[in-house]
Amino acid sequence: MADAGNAGLQQWAAEIGAQEEQIRQGGGEKAAARQHEKGRLTARERIATLIDPGSAPLEIGLWAAFEMYPEWGGAPSAGVVTVIGHVAGRRHMIIANDATVKAGAFFPATAKKVLRAQKIAFANRLPLMYLVDSAGVFLPLQEDVFPDEDDFGRIFRNNAVLSAAGVSQIAAIMGNCVAGGGYLPVLCDKTLMTEGSGLYLAGPALVKSAIGQEVSSEELGGAEMHAAVSGTIDFRESDDEACLKRIRRLAAAGRPDSAEPPPPFHRAAASPPSRPAEDLYGLVDPDPRRDYEVRDVLACILDGDSFEEYKPEFGQTLVCGVGRIGGFPVGVIANQHHRVTTAEGRFEFGGVVYVESAEKAARFVMDCNQNWLPLVFLQDVNGFMVGRESERSGIIKAGAKLVSAVSNSRVPKITVLIGGSFGAGNYALCGKAFDPRFIFAWPHARCAVMGGAQATSTLLDITVKSLERQGHAVDAAELAALRDKVKADYDRQADVRYAAARGWVDAIIDPAHTRDALVAALEIATRHAAEEPFRVGVYQV
Repeated sequence: MADAGNAGLQQWAAEIGAQEEQIRQGGGEKAAARQHEKGRLTARERIATLIDPGSAPLEIGLWAAFEMYPEWGGAPSAGVVTVIGHVAGRRHMIIANDATVKAGAFFPATAKKVLRAQKIAFANRLPLMYLVDSAGVFLPLQEDVFPDEDDFGRIFRNNAVLSAAGVSQIAAIMGNCVAGGGYLPVLCDKTLMTEGSGLYLAGPALVKSAIGQEVSSEELGGAEMHAAVSGTIDFRESDDEACLKRIRRLAAAGRPDSAEPPPPFHRAAASPPSRPAEDLYGLVDPDPRRDYEVRDVLACILDGDSFEEYKPEFGQTLVCGVGRIGGFPVGVIANQHHRVTTAEGRFEFGGVVYVESAEKAARFVMDCNQNWLPLVFLQDVNGFMVGRESERSGIIKAGAKLVSAVSNSRVPKITVLIGGSFGAGNYALCGKAFDPRFIFAWPHARCAVMGGAQATSTLLDITVKSLERQGHAVDAAELAALRDKVKADYDRQADVRYAAARGWVDAIIDPAHTRDALVAALEIATRHAAEEPFRVGVYQV
C-alpha cells in the first residue's frame, strides 16, 4: 500500500482498485475452468447474467477474509459474492456461493458475510436471491462456523424470519447443497434446481458410512428425484442459463421499484455538487497530520447550495447540517479536521469530540429523527477530549447523550470513514456496532481503539513490563526492535483492509465515488421506514 507520507489519495484509490480486481478472480483461472468443465458458470458470471443489462450493482463485503486463513490457502471474498442489483427492474440482494474457492465451503467469515447481507436485506426490505453452490461447512474450522448466534445456523433462522416478514426469497441450487445447508433453499419461497446438482442432508459417501446404503448422487438427491418424488423443489432446470432465465421471469412477477421513495421519505430533483468529486483527491491528504476543511469535502458530495449548517458557531469540531444528496434530504454529521477557536478564545483540535460538539450533535440527531431525515456520518475522529477540564465539564455525559441518540434513531444511518475512526468516536458517530444501513470507507481510513502513536507507546510499555517480570532486561537495541514490531502489528490491524476483511465496513470506495455510493445507499435505505416511534432512554443532565 502507498505510504501516507508521500502518496496522494488518488494513488491509494488506484492501488485498492487493483487489489480488488485480483480478489474478484476468486479461486483463479484453473478453478474457474473446472467449473466450466462441469457446464456451470462461476458465481460472478451467474450474477452478471442475472441482473438487468446496463445496471450497476453495489457489492457488499468484497474484502471479506482478506489475508485470513493463510494456513488453508486463503478464502478470497470469503467464498461468497453478495451484491445488490436490479433484476426485472427491482433491486434484490443476491448471495452467490463461489465454488472456485474451496468448493464454496463456509468459513467463519463466509457465515458472517451472508448474515450481514441478510441483515441489510431485512432492514431495507430487499427481496433475496440465493445462488447455491456450496460444499457446506469448512470442517477444519467447524467450531467457529457451526453453533453460535452469529454462525451458520443463524442463516436458516433468518430465512424463516424474512419469510414471515413478507420479504421474498428465491433459491436456486446450481451445484452442491449438502448437510445443514440444505435447509436454506427449502426455507425460501421458491426453489429451483439444475440437472447435475445435489441436495441432501448427507452425501453418498456419508450415507454408506452411516447406514451401509449404497446410492448414487442422482438417486439420493438429484434434480429429477426432488422434482418428481420428494416434491422439494418447484422448478427443475437443464442448466445455469435456463435457471437464471427462470429466476428473471419469476422476479418479473413482482412489482418493480418505484422511482420515488415511499412516505415519510421523499426525493427532490437532484443538482450537481458545487465542486467536482475529483477535488477530493487534493482536499484530503492521507497523512492524518495534514489539516483540511470538511465543508469543502461536503461541497464535493452534497447537491449544490443545499447545505444548511446547524449551530455553526457552537461545538465547531463537529459540522452538522441538512442538505441533499442526489435529491434525498439528509442530515450530515462530519468531523472538522483543523483547529478551531471557541467564542471564549479556547483552541480545540480537529478530529476531537468536545462537550459542546457532542451535545450539538445529539440534539441534531434527535431533530433529524423528528423530520425523518436519513443520517450521513463522515468520520475522521480521534476520539473524545480527555483531561481534567474535559472530565469536569461532563464529557462522558455529553458523549453518552450522543451515543443514546444515535443508538435509538429510527431513520436510516449511513457511515463513511474518510480518515481515522478511533475509540469511542467510532461508536458515537455510528460505527458498525450501531447499525448503519451501510458503512463505507476511503482507502486510507484507519479503524482501531486509538491512534497508532498512542497505541504503540502503550503496547510497548505492556510488553516491556511483561518481559521484565519474567526476568528479562530489555536493552536499547531490543527496545527499538520491539517498538518497530509493535507499531507494524498495530498499523496492520488499523488498516481499513483489515477492517473490511472482518466485516467492520461493507465496502472500500474511491473517494471520488462517494456521492454515487451514498445515492445508491439512500435509494435502498429509503425503501422502508421503521414503524417504531423515535424515543430515547434516560439522559444524564
